[in-house]
Amino acid sequence: MSFQAPKGVKEYIPPQAATFFEIRSAFAETARLAGYSRLETAVFEDTQLFARGVGESTDVVSKEMYTFTDRGDRSLTLRPEFTAGVLRAVLEYGLHRGQLPVKVWTDGPVFRAEAPQEGRYRQFYQLDLEAIGSEDPAVDAETIALAWRWYTTLGLTRVRLLLNSLGCKECRPIYRARLQEFLRGLDLDQATMERVEINPLRVLDDKRPEVRAQVEDAPLIGDHLCADCKAYHDRVRELLADLSIPWEDSPRLVRGLDYYTRTTFEFDHPLLGAQSGIGGGGRYDGLSEAIGGPALPGIGFGLGLDRTVIAMQREGLEAPTPPRCEVYGVALGEEANRAMFALVAGLRAAGVAADMSFGGKGLKGAMKGADRSGARFALILGERDLAAQAVQVKDLTTAEQTEVPLARVVEFLKGKVQ
Repeated sequence: MSFQAPKGVKEYIPPQAATFFEIRSAFAETARLAGYSRLETAVFEDTQLFARGVGESTDVVSKEMYTFTDRGDRSLTLRPEFTAGVLRAVLEYGLHRGQLPVKVWTDGPVFRAEAPQEGRYRQFYQLDLEAIGSEDPAVDAETIALAWRWYTTLGLTRVRLLLNSLGCKECRPIYRARLQEFLRGLDLDQATMERVEINPLRVLDDKRPEVRAQVEDAPLIGDHLCADCKAYHDRVRELLADLSIPWEDSPRLVRGLDYYTRTTFEFDHPLLGAQSGIGGGGRYDGLSEAIGGPALPGIGFGLGLDRTVIAMQREGLEAPTPPRCEVYGVALGEEANRAMFALVAGLRAAGVAADMSFGGKGLKGAMKGADRSGARFALILGERDLAAQAVQVKDLTTAEQTEVPLARVVEFLKGKVQ
């Protein structure tokens, strides 16, 4: 029997895994420069955290979560998103009692039981960043700008920023009632009509063509914002303009989770077809109370690593990756092999990526290994070289070969590859 990865699980193997790692590293540096600290959270949580935080009426909670009962008869769920778990950790460990906003980021796999297709997987990878404890439009603009900076660092040029405001607890109920009135007059299926009563904004996020056609003339939340929300949204846009970050007003953008308030945004890439969303987020000022915490405003985003990789491929981009191997050792004979083993270890300690031939291969087979490794230099060490305390350094791009004393070879190669 030959085992395979479960259906819908995206895996990254060499050499693509190196690209995957480098774009994550680029994000880590972007976050670090803005004062964000790394946070590691649980892969599974109490199911009620997502039911109360994300919203029971959302597709994520009602249809897509991987939920199981553990040996203690507790209902647990593999995380379908990061924000609720990150906020839970911030509250549990009292980070909100220190300097505000709490600035944290994390990444890793998330899980949703969806129909697998390109860019839409059951196990997929996200970068998550959260700023918790401040209700300042500058924090919103900074959050968006960090994601934008990461995309531009990767060389992406076709990303679009879609922007909207979902109002606050003062103006959204008025819009909610107006939207419900409109939706009740449509010819919608029973499940959608039930959603109209629970969370009508979710109907605007329905991707089915027959529903989208009916809600085309639905009232817009932008027309129902209170004065404070309008001023807040205008300030966010002004700050983005100050950073020369272009955006498109998207008055129907609501995204898929219940906790969003005010600033809501999505990053879109037109070359990805139906799965064009590559990241997004927004403000969630009531989420802390929803999961049993104090009033604690916040904003954050989740960026899809899988779709970002696809977007880079569509634009013909490759993330710069350090060479897997710079120097490859070829030893002929038992004593030479022992000396090469120590020499390779010394090169690695000096910061040079080095590997060697294993298994007692002859010169021809070992040199094939050197070529396949991608190394620029091969070190050839035989019994005669060992007696002379020297090694042959062969440049695999020019075929030029130089004899270098063993005592100087590490220094010699550092000067060549760095």
